[in-house]
Amino acid sequence: MLTSHHARSLESFEASSEASFEEPSEPGESGAPRTAADGPNGHVLAVGAPGPGIDRLTRTLVSAGHGVSHARPGDVGRQLRQTPPDAIVALDGSLDGLEVIREVRAAPAGRALPLLMVTTDSGPSGVADMLRGGADDCVPDTSDPVELSARIEAKLRRVPVPVENLLLDPRTGLYSQPHLLGELDRELKRADDSRSGGVVAMVGVAEMAALEARLGPRVRREVAERLAGVAEKLGGVCDRLGWDEDGRLLMLMPGVDEDTARRALQKFANTVAGTRFVVADENVRLTPAIGWTPLTDCPDRHQAVDQARDAVAESIRHRDLRPVKYAAWMAGAPRGRRRFTMAVQALLSALSPLFVLVLGVAIPFVFYQQMYELGWDVGSAAYWVVVSGLIVSAVLIVLECLFSLDAKSRPERPAQPYPPASAVIAAYLPNEAATIVDTVESFLRLDYPNELEIVLAYNTPHPMPVEDTLRDMARRDPRLVLLPVAGSTSKAQNINAAVTRVRGDMVGIFDADHHPDPDAFRHAWHWLSHGYDVVQGHCVIRNGDSSWVAKLVGVEFEAIYAVSHPGRTRLYTFGVFGGSNGFWRTDLLARTRMHGSMLTEDIDATMRALHEGAKIATDRTLVSRELAPTTVKALWNQRSRWAQGWLQVSLKYLWHAMRSPDFTFRQKAGLFVLLGWREVQPWLTLQILPVLLYAAWRAGGPAQLDWAVPICLLATLFTLSAGVVQALFAWRLAIPELRRRKVWFWRYLLVSTFFYSHFKNIVARQALLKEALRDHQWRVTPRSGGDQDKAVPRA
Repeated sequence: MLTSHHARSLESFEASSEASFEEPSEPGESGAPRTAADGPNGHVLAVGAPGPGIDRLTRTLVSAGHGVSHARPGDVGRQLRQTPPDAIVALDGSLDGLEVIREVRAAPAGRALPLLMVTTDSGPSGVADMLRGGADDCVPDTSDPVELSARIEAKLRRVPVPVENLLLDPRTGLYSQPHLLGELDRELKRADDSRSGGVVAMVGVAEMAALEARLGPRVRREVAERLAGVAEKLGGVCDRLGWDEDGRLLMLMPGVDEDTARRALQKFANTVAGTRFVVADENVRLTPAIGWTPLTDCPDRHQAVDQARDAVAESIRHRDLRPVKYAAWMAGAPRGRRRFTMAVQALLSALSPLFVLVLGVAIPFVFYQQMYELGWDVGSAAYWVVVSGLIVSAVLIVLECLFSLDAKSRPERPAQPYPPASAVIAAYLPNEAATIVDTVESFLRLDYPNELEIVLAYNTPHPMPVEDTLRDMARRDPRLVLLPVAGSTSKAQNINAAVTRVRGDMVGIFDADHHPDPDAFRHAWHWLSHGYDVVQGHCVIRNGDSSWVAKLVGVEFEAIYAVSHPGRTRLYTFGVFGGSNGFWRTDLLARTRMHGSMLTEDIDATMRALHEGAKIATDRTLVSRELAPTTVKALWNQRSRWAQGWLQVSLKYLWHAMRSPDFTFRQKAGLFVLLGWREVQPWLTLQILPVLLYAAWRAGGPAQLDWAVPICLLATLFTLSAGVVQALFAWRLAIPELRRRKVWFWRYLLVSTFFYSHFKNIVARQALLKEALRDHQWRVTPRSGGDQDKAVPRA
């Protein structure tokens, strides 16, 4: 029975229309009058408990020309199956209106019917709950019957259809989930029948959890709408878009090969990363995480979507914008004989010096012998090639030194006002615990005329006491932002996690042991405001007194950052980002990101930025001080990673760069020297051994050789003199505090000439074998001077 309040509140229906109502001639089973199933204005199902209220509502509907049938709450589904109406009007009195709505919408025949609630709850919260729950309209029980009838007629003229039942969502332009999955079923069958290929991709957003926590769940749909807008503008094969059940974007790309799909997805990711979006009235950057799988690898649509979702999780871990193809191990499948493979790699790496001698000495010597037996004196020709190569290497070093004197000076004044800026410090806490607090304090002392935030993006396998200290520092100084990056295994992932969170228009990237000069950010903006996109500063060693190895590296860094980098930039018209103490325009860094799979992610980022047309400057007056390795073992591990990383970049970019129309001839010459000649030169210098062995074999023994050949002596002297010249230029262009350490430079000259150059060549040759064996172990350089080397696998 209806409550007395409900009965009183419905009196308006009776009072305003009693004169025109005619009592039905026969009562229905429920006690409500039964009318004809059809009426001139359509058939309405009235839902409510028997009583005066439903009777009055029925008379009102009949007077408006509607045919009316009746259903009790709980019996709506059966009634809809027997006699589907054109609309439903339900009373919300003692009944739970939301339960009635759920019952109606749960029935297949009720999902798309207009549903009006006549409610006694005039409060906005109750009405809002029912509208969100699935009602199409709510009418107070005090409304005029004419208004009720007009609302029903309006709904009948514009029948509501759930978004998932439409081909396209009118708000987003996306395919509805049932339609897209149906298309996926058809494409899977077509791919299986014809092997025509195709790809299904899923797009996640790395920042989604943080956005939802801050802005609420509605942000998920807004983000997907923004991503869909980007895909629509790009067009091409990325135009079949829909949802998964969690609201993530799905892309169906039928009939395309994997390379085409990968390029299209990469273009989409780069465009999204380079765009600022307004989401929930906030200006945000997004990191698209794209996972994809070929249709030919999927037996059904459920597995296709699941595989794409697993690949998305891997893409989110790296945040480097690269679309990730699904692999079985992403779903937890065993990676095969991984331990055995790593053991074999370790054994072969230990034997790599022997392999180097076989490849670089024994095989060439045997080849020269055999060719001589066939009448070809290849060994003598190789001698001249080696001599020429040594001379070319020396000439290149001298040219870099000379051009470094004419390096472009930093603009005296900025072309634009100083913008907000951000510093990103990438740290692996177990390795940085002894130095990170000092580093953060040095950044908090920086002098910058606008807002400067310091973002410490770090990873750690377990909580550490130093984190409490850092949190206390962040509470005292809001400029410090702590960003733990869960699951990170590389510096690249830490930087990628930070780049969408920073607020500055300029981002300085630093390792966790760097102490930049107080005016570093001001001076960096002088370059960026004059049209440059990246500026690389001068890294100076600050622990040179700790060991002879640190002293050696201290002078070497002057040769690199004070001489080679400025000289190459002037000679070849482009600079190189060195990984730390480098300043980027935030928009460029957001599009470029760092690839954690590369052992030298900085050089890899340089190449991609250059291909995009970025201008990279080098400034030796832009100083930051860092820690050098203090033991030979740590130095070996660091330089081994550098050498292998350079090799990876050379293999990936050299051929493409030589063919690219984006680079001038001068730039291509510089890229050939950096990516090609640097890989050839260590092996070329090794060829002096098989050449000498061959010459001794031909002459009948070493005693029969003429060691005083003028051209050989001159070439040797010229080659050795290049190292002397570089050391002198390093001293001449070093910062004042190091120029006073003349003994360091003399020691470097001697050690470099007779040992260190050969040491680096050995490392470079070892790196080639490691890359061939796919040994990508990254050994962390210790920061405190102790023996803390630890192998970290790279993805």
